[in-house]
Amino acid sequence: MANVLSQLENNILTITINRPDKLNALNQATLKELDTIIQGAADDDNVACIVITGSGDKAFVAGADISELATTDAMTGMKFARFGQSVFNHIENCGKPVIAAVNGFALGGGCELAMACHLRIASDNAKFGQPEIKLGVIPGFGGTQRLTRLVGKSKSMEMNLLGDMVSADKAEHIGLINWVVPQGELMASVTQVAQQLAASAPIALSMTIDAINKGLECALPDALDYEVKAFGICCASADKNEGTSAFLEKRKAKFQGK
Repeated sequence: MANVLSQLENNILTITINRPDKLNALNQATLKELDTIIQGAADDDNVACIVITGSGDKAFVAGADISELATTDAMTGMKFARFGQSVFNHIENCGKPVIAAVNGFALGGGCELAMACHLRIASDNAKFGQPEIKLGVIPGFGGTQRLTRLVGKSKSMEMNLLGDMVSADKAEHIGLINWVVPQGELMASVTQVAQQLAASAPIALSMTIDAINKGLECALPDALDYEVKAFGICCASADKNEGTSAFLEKRKAKFQGK
């Protein structure tokens, strides 16, 4: 049975981490399957938006596979962390909007996976945390870095040093996630957002993601200069012509990604 499932419908690719008996924990095989799907989706013009969720109703991803972690040493640990970071970087930089549909526990690598996505929508039973400190290690898939960028140094220190779980409501309050919805309404809510994104201009979406990501890594003048260039690319697109024409003609735009 595949560790990761994928289904494309109406230009929305839904990816499901499929290890419910392990609370969808991430082992190396699962990460490899996820990476293959993400890289394929990035190059597929039929994919306009990506949704990542977990199988079952208990966990999004409950962390890395502890049975693998137990056998690591310095070299294998660093190799595993680098590979996990590479997979999550591919998600963050794939150029298409990725939504984490967090349907339960998002702990350790699961919280890190959610943070690599561009939007995070959680059911009201979801729990978030970076509990690695309780295992005698630190996060290896970006937890010390992406969490700090999302919630600030103080809350990142709290979550990483104490290793405690936070509720979906608190996660929304501190800026870790975008929305909380009732458990039974999660996928319907995610689909609604995904449909809105899938109907948007692909080039503008990609440029927006790229500008925000790059802007966090450089000085403000350089980030603003990148925004100017990205704006110029959008202005040269057929989608810009379609968008402005549709606005002036009071009709719905039909973007082609050109």
